[in-house]
Amino acid sequence: MKKILILGAGLSSSSLIKYLLDHSEKFDWKIKLGDMSLETAKRKIENHKNGEAFTFDIFNETQRNDEIKQADVVISMLPARFHYLAAEKCVEYGKDMVTASYVSKEINAMHDKALAKNILLLNEIGVDPGIDHMSAMKVIDEIKAKGGEMISFKSNTGGLVAPEYDNNPWNYKFTWNPRNVVVAGQSVAQYIDHGQLKYIPYQKLFTRTEKMSVLDMGEFEMYLNRDSLSYREVYGLKSIPTLLRGTLRRPGYCAGWNVFVQLGATDDTYVVENSANMTYRDFTNSFLPHDDKDTVEQKLAKYLGIDIKSETMKRLEWLGIFEKRKIDLPNATPAQILQKLLEEKWALGPSDKDMIVMQHQFEYKLKGKTKRITSSLVVKGKDTVHTAMAITVGIPMAIATKLLLTGVITKKGVVIPIIKDVYEPVLKELEEFGINFIEEEQDLD
Repeated sequence: MKKILILGAGLSSSSLIKYLLDHSEKFDWKIKLGDMSLETAKRKIENHKNGEAFTFDIFNETQRNDEIKQADVVISMLPARFHYLAAEKCVEYGKDMVTASYVSKEINAMHDKALAKNILLLNEIGVDPGIDHMSAMKVIDEIKAKGGEMISFKSNTGGLVAPEYDNNPWNYKFTWNPRNVVVAGQSVAQYIDHGQLKYIPYQKLFTRTEKMSVLDMGEFEMYLNRDSLSYREVYGLKSIPTLLRGTLRRPGYCAGWNVFVQLGATDDTYVVENSANMTYRDFTNSFLPHDDKDTVEQKLAKYLGIDIKSETMKRLEWLGIFEKRKIDLPNATPAQILQKLLEEKWALGPSDKDMIVMQHQFEYKLKGKTKRITSSLVVKGKDTVHTAMAITVGIPMAIATKLLLTGVITKKGVVIPIIKDVYEPVLKELEEFGINFIEEEQDLD
């Protein structure tokens, strides 16, 4: 019997756990699920005969050693900053490991040791990163195979609420870790456009957006991700003139979010004094110039040059940043205060469903002609447990784990899913879960 150790039972783990339990009898697997909350782990295991839930603390080195030593493969669903703690033990004990997170410097440094131990440390096998890599490389490899020359690659992804359940003025609800949303983009966005390197600082990021549409899902706006330049190397497109990756939101979201960026409300580097007794109105006012004549609303509108009757102001008012309601969060940073408010207002309702939207645009030259392939994906969640986010993060990880344990994936070292031996079988099975791209091709000249 093969033993699969899953570390972490958070929001994105539900579909991963279900897949592995559903296949456990056929492949003779034992799934052990460890989480800080035993109750959460038990709820995900659902008394399955091949599942076992236990309390797990990544900082308990003795426990970490014992559990990893007994496993055949380790799946880390821990916060990204803790993956290396599991990875170093996987290398020490010669155990394969799978994560959905970006390759960290610490894990990348383990490549040679992983090769020497003949193990695989597979990273970036979720949705973004993950499905984006695999679906992009499939098309890029096909273009190259027929002699095409890539001249532009644009890739955009968004985790949003499904249109049927979109009932707030921000057209957004949390479908993954709220903290990651609050601190998103807090560095320079880097990309290349028609051969010119471009840089957008954080304070300008949400003002430099582009409108776009995806299939029949209506309009979206895109803001740039932090680092698009490194993907030239990743995707084998070193000399490509245009390459960018972005995040999708509904129109109007970025203008609203830019208010928090300009105020400094997304800052996570200092603690707000007396935050527990402060009201949200006090919090908002703390970022504005002193003026006894104007209301907080008027001061904010003047300070940021916003029409006080605009849709942006309506979004802010709906959110509650002007309410005389106590924050009740001691020793909190601005980002933590903002996150608390957002979690109240942007939570998925009990019957809500979310949606993943992804679109790639490939432009290439072939036999003197310029062509464009648009590859689009829309996935809707089943409920608030098996969300679109949980499905698109967890199912690729689960499939890759199965392929690893059954000997289909044989690559060793620190790997991301950009090679055909990995992406081809994973993408093929993903289609069974409704995760398939619609490709449209057109001539541009």
